[in-house]
Amino acid sequence: MKRADIVQTVAQSQAPGAQPWDVLVIGGGASGLGTAVEAASRGYRTLMIEAHDYAKGTSSRSTKLVHGGVRYLAQGNISLVREALHERGLLKKNAPHLVHDLGFLIAGYTWWSAPFYGIGLKLYDLLAGKLNLKNSRYIGAGEALERTPTLRKKGLKGGILYFDGQFDDSRLAITLLRTLEDHGGVALNHAPVTALHRNAAGKVDGASIRDEETGQVYRVSAKVVVNATGVFVDAVRRMDEPGARNMLSPSQGVHVVVDRRFLPGDSALMVPRTDDGRVLFAVPWHGHVVIGTTDTPVPEASLEPRALPEEIEFILHTAAQYLDPAPTRADVRSVYVGLRPLVKNEKTDGAGSTAALSRDHVIRISGSGLITLTGGKWTTYRRMGEDTVNRAAAQAGLPERLTVTPALHLHGWSTETGGLEDHWRVYGSDAERIRALEGANVPLHPQLPYREAEVRWAARNEQARTVEDVLSRRLRALLLNARASAEAAPRVAAILAEELGHDGAWQAAQVQEYQALAKGYQLV
Repeated sequence: MKRADIVQTVAQSQAPGAQPWDVLVIGGGASGLGTAVEAASRGYRTLMIEAHDYAKGTSSRSTKLVHGGVRYLAQGNISLVREALHERGLLKKNAPHLVHDLGFLIAGYTWWSAPFYGIGLKLYDLLAGKLNLKNSRYIGAGEALERTPTLRKKGLKGGILYFDGQFDDSRLAITLLRTLEDHGGVALNHAPVTALHRNAAGKVDGASIRDEETGQVYRVSAKVVVNATGVFVDAVRRMDEPGARNMLSPSQGVHVVVDRRFLPGDSALMVPRTDDGRVLFAVPWHGHVVIGTTDTPVPEASLEPRALPEEIEFILHTAAQYLDPAPTRADVRSVYVGLRPLVKNEKTDGAGSTAALSRDHVIRISGSGLITLTGGKWTTYRRMGEDTVNRAAAQAGLPERLTVTPALHLHGWSTETGGLEDHWRVYGSDAERIRALEGANVPLHPQLPYREAEVRWAARNEQARTVEDVLSRRLRALLLNARASAEAAPRVAAILAEELGHDGAWQAAQVQEYQALAKGYQLV
């Protein structure tokens, strides 16, 4: 659907006598998309509203892993690890064009490290059951260096190789958007909710939505409203209950992106315990390497969080203990920061380290019936949606329908994309249609893998409305090379203006806005 058609559908739903939506989902990140796809695939009339763009927040700024969580195993959270490993297996089956196996090396420099971590990772394998990817195993120093040639050689004893999943987070978000549409759901981005509404009985029965492009406000009704806005759930909760206490104690995770030459092998590197007790990954991704992450408490959520100098230093210092050559500040192509929606421990009110807070998802229902979903992580998005829709359907009195998402192939499902480059593979069965468009062989920038045709496709089929929507989340240019993406911005703006019918003033404003944003992702 084109934006004009989507807006018209929303406008018609507020007309006198119009049927309310079965489910209104506020938020277009992992939790909101998972909930909306779950509802629509059960046959419920579903509307999802996103204030900015799909996966604008945390959901495009992960470590790019579909995993059970080795660190949670070390914390003894067996149930979370088992659930996440099960969901990892389902996602690989349902989106093979987006999820693939990746080997992770835990390098050992002491005699005890291999048996110590080896035992734990055998438990990790067992918890995955029939959906395990490959069994973990001990490897000698020679094979470790074959897999990771830049690994520090001095004192290397060998290591443990285990397997987890890898994905492209914002591309999964856009795939879920397309899946929602495939099942009759309606989604609108750049449309913040400005108010919640209650019926005569005091129950939440809808919301006011402002179209940011026109300023028009629409009031929509729904049998049940779900607040799935990630780290921003408390702001929406206060639209319902002005005095509501914060549920969340957010923390930020910083990642730096460097060239592939710093990790040229076919495996990722996992550091199970850094100097301050954290976990660090170096993960090959789209021809680059993502290194992170940190776990730093922040006082409040923001749309564009920034890395602290000490966080950058921690990541580079830790990487230098394992990689030779090691990246320096001058080698960093991009820095990005995601905020974790960590649910406070009610007994301590969130005091203390965020590293100890639960990563489980939480569903709360207010006295007025507003359902809030928060916490969790990308790997378990489907289970989060299933649990939420179960509660929503019961509360709204919707017809009882079983979930179909455990075996639901996501939009673009294909097992025939293995021979394509990364930036084509993520489109799955849509790739050939994009490659047939004008500009399929015209690069956007010499240092980026993307083509002009992908911008046109994003505008026509993926609800991309701004240069940032394209370069940050439909393509991953902002995260791969922030400076190069800024240089590509004028051409992207020109293509979008052509596709969406904007003038030169709009183009200039878009370029200026995006280039200012991209500066925040650069170190030098």
